[in-house]
Amino acid sequence: MSLGYFLLKIRQKYKHGLQTAFYRDHVRQQILASRPVTDTTDTTCEIHVLTSTTDLLNLIWVLKSFYHFSGRLYSLCIHDDGTLTQEHCDTLQYHFPDSRIIDRKIAEEKMVSLLKPYPRCLEFRQTNHLSPKVFDFVAYLESDRLLLLDSDVLFFQEPTELLKRIESPTYLYNCVNRDIASAYTVEPTVVRERLNFTMQPRFNSGLGLIHKQSINLDWIEEFLGLPGIIGHFWRIEQTVLTLCSSKFGVELLPEDYEVRLEKGIKGSPCRHYVGVIRHLMYSEGIRHLVQNGFLEELNQ
Repeated sequence: MSLGYFLLKIRQKYKHGLQTAFYRDHVRQQILASRPVTDTTDTTCEIHVLTSTTDLLNLIWVLKSFYHFSGRLYSLCIHDDGTLTQEHCDTLQYHFPDSRIIDRKIAEEKMVSLLKPYPRCLEFRQTNHLSPKVFDFVAYLESDRLLLLDSDVLFFQEPTELLKRIESPTYLYNCVNRDIASAYTVEPTVVRERLNFTMQPRFNSGLGLIHKQSINLDWIEEFLGLPGIIGHFWRIEQTVLTLCSSKFGVELLPEDYEVRLEKGIKGSPCRHYVGVIRHLMYSEGIRHLVQNGFLEELNQ
């Protein structure tokens, strides 16, 4: 190992300071010593997550913080992005013994068969690694309502408004957290002209309630024919979910759920630590939870 390479790795490790490195590389591991979350069998709503080798630890923090502060035991389905090993799956199954873990290879076979009548959908599913959030989540959904959850959303208190909307039988909209800005691969004016409905601005697909019937393959096949829609690798998944939700009916969660880039939890029930502020997930989010006794409470 050259001196230059060694210095580069040191700079990368401590890029965001010693505190970030400490919580990311040492404290974050402590979640693995916490007790499993059992009896997640409530099909009022089903949580679906897509995870990878690099996101695994973060996901466990996300799920345990949700179950702890919500007091709910919604059923759970974890989708492998193709990078999980058997050891990773065993870890997830230990911590969430009633969950379903969807093997990527098995899912491929099911989805190829399901999407065969929809060539645009099938091509998108085969070429975009985030596309299972669009197709697989609903294909494996065993409830009418889906809690869409990314592996970088930490909870700090009960998400009361989100739960209220999930559990109200008369609430028939999709609802998600508000992004810092609209991030789509199609222009809303094109959608209005060609499809005759308005795209919801600032739709973020990291957290929210999605109704099963809103993910309509006929709609998506049409949407994928829009000019320029096959674009930025993560924006297209968010774009398709926005289009489905906008056609179906959609609202945004209150301001205290919205994506922010500045520091500070500010009394919010949860926070989505998107890529540019991922380091704050450790130095702010996990630190806040640990200092407020979260790990101890998990083992009570």
